Amino acid sequence: MTKPVTLAFFVNPWAGIGGTVALKGSDGKGTVSEALAKGATPLAQQRAAQALAMLVEHKDGVTLLTASGEMGENLARQLGFHPQVIFQAQSPSTAQDSQRFVQQALKYQPDLLLFAGGDGTARDVCAVVPHELPVLGIPAGCKIHSGVYAVTPIAAGRLVVQLLQGQLLSLVEANVMDIDEDAFRQGRVKAKRYGEMTVPDDLRYVQSVKSAGQELEELVLNDIAAEVEDLLGDNPAIMGSGSTVAAVMEHLGLANSLLGVDLIQQTQLLGSDLTASELLEKTQHSEPIKLVVTLIGAQGHVFGRGNQQLCPELIRRVGRENIVLIATKSKLNALNGRPLLADTGDPQLDQELAGYIRVITGYRDYVMYPLASPR
Repeated sequence: MTKPVTLAFFVNPWAGIGGTVALKGSDGKGTVSEALAKGATPLAQQRAAQALAMLVEHKDGVTLLTASGEMGENLARQLGFHPQVIFQAQSPSTAQDSQRFVQQALKYQPDLLLFAGGDGTARDVCAVVPHELPVLGIPAGCKIHSGVYAVTPIAAGRLVVQLLQGQLLSLVEANVMDIDEDAFRQGRVKAKRYGEMTVPDDLRYVQSVKSAGQELEELVLNDIAAEVEDLLGDNPAIMGSGSTVAAVMEHLGLANSLLGVDLIQQTQLLGSDLTASELLEKTQHSEPIKLVVTLIGAQGHVFGRGNQQLCPELIRRVGRENIVLIATKSKLNALNGRPLLADTGDPQLDQELAGYIRVITGYRDYVMYPLASPR
């Protein structure tokens, strides 16, 4: 039975817009304009739609409070909701619009605040939301370090469905984290805690905060790098982001963008910190091609966190059989049995990638580990 729920919902339309064009985020003066000039396509609406679509069959039990236009109204109406527009947003919207919407929504005493964005959006919400109001983020940014986000947009929708069905959901405090994007674009991660917000407690659907610190298992990383070198041979390879992949690049004697995506062949760097379109262009005549990726800390994401340059079209071009997944066993153990996650933004591709996948954990050392699609 559906329980009547008042849901405050908004979208940061610009969240994650810099991801596919290698800008590492959307914060900063002029970043959105630069991303659009480079051909970036806003994806926040698509991500939010995946979450909100889960609620369509329950919409009669939802009082949906939202902001005008691209901040929520348009999407809600497209999905068949009859939202109550309580805030008129600027066009283009700003961080102040996010905060003003939340402040306006509080007057209606919503049961839950659902928002689509990234860590910057979570910071904006945290600055004005009262401690007692539960929140849940739909991941739509380039960098998702905060623990207030669901593991995928679909997972966010499932959590709200549980609320609508009257299921008991425990509430916990989750950290709001963000990094300095200027430092991030220079390859340095400087994370800072900005506060806490109350979120539904369900480890299947709400992500862990990214593990901090650098991997110290130098010998293991060297072994992994040696195995990858043998495996790649003469094949061109796309090298994903992260410190484990960086160790492979160092082993090969190649410069590495650390938080970007590079293209190599043997000991030659063919492209550094490439955008999604550049990767598609440079690999259109390369078959077969390998894709070397690792997982993101305690979250377990293989795709969809910090590597949006690896777009669905590119991953399909590579093929599941040519994905080279690398990780230390300590990093896998930190997942406590939770599966790896593929959140490419294409649900069909996520399902195609799902299943047990081989993970290189050393030299001639592998484990089989489950890779899950969003649910």
